[in-house]
Amino acid sequence: MSSSHVKVHVMRHGEVENPERIVYGRLPEYHLSALGQKMVRMSAEEFKRMSDEGANIVYLAMSPLTRTRESAAPITELLGLEGHPDERVIEADNHFEGLHVNREEILKNPRHWPHLLNPLRPSWGEPFTHQAHRMAEAIKDAGAQALARGGSGAEAIVVSHQLPIWMARRSAEGKFLPHDPRTRQCNLASITTFEFDDLWSPQRPKISYKEPAAPLYSGVIQLPGS
Repeated sequence: MSSSHVKVHVMRHGEVENPERIVYGRLPEYHLSALGQKMVRMSAEEFKRMSDEGANIVYLAMSPLTRTRESAAPITELLGLEGHPDERVIEADNHFEGLHVNREEILKNPRHWPHLLNPLRPSWGEPFTHQAHRMAEAIKDAGAQALARGGSGAEAIVVSHQLPIWMARRSAEGKFLPHDPRTRQCNLASITTFEFDDLWSPQRPKISYKEPAAPLYSGVIQLPGS
């Protein structure tokens, strides 16, 4: 094992209370629903199980938004880790933030048309390349923090949002960033793990994925900007 072997577990937040189906993006004060709280508890319990079985989880970072702070709370409770806010793992910026999710209404309004011209960038929000870059920096830094605290083999947790996590994964796997949103493998409270044999090497990390909260997914509506 390399002296800089490290794992960074990137967890998505749980379900948000959003009965009006707003694209909430970076808007403040969108809280986890009761079901979302159960989801993140299940993921925190998975981290606790890993820790009890020998995983050296020593660092916790999170997006500064309400829903990610609430998602990190049970990890702090069960593992005793202080949460460190990191702006680099925040939700992607989105022109449609604050609007109802209604495709027909969006297409009817001419003011939205310039933001729909280029889905490969995308033209409606933060470029995919920018998301991938900031996430890669934050993941590497979380790994460095884990190494500083726990040495080789240490592990970190980062709590973030679906699209930035998916961009980080596609970039790490060397895949094109433009994609069909329906193909994202990044469900609520899921854990995408980046394992670096050598954190400072240009070698791509190994990627693994798990869904501790899968039993709670039935009937859940997932929206963009989450």
